[in-house]
Amino acid sequence: MNHRLIASSALASVLALGVLSTASAADAPAKEKCFGIAKAGANDCSNLSGTHSCAGQATADNGPDEWKYVAKGTCASLGGKTADEAKKALKK
Repeated sequence: MNHRLIASSALASVLALGVLSTASAADAPAKEKCFGIAKAGANDCSNLSGTHSCAGQATADNGPDEWKYVAKGTCASLGGKTADEAKKALKK
């Protein structure tokens, strides 16, 4: 009987942790990629042109193909572009 109680408690704990982590992810503020605002060495991930694939590898400030996550709706006010706008600018 004691083993059954321990197993039930352990399962309940695991399930509770899963619910808590999901709830905190849902509470996180919405973010979007903003291109053209990242400083050298401060980009969040790979660039559009494919010259690197990791965060922190931007070689110049405000590269048009480099991006950072910003709060949703703030990119334009920071002077940045959406992914579609950045792709069109790179094709020119």
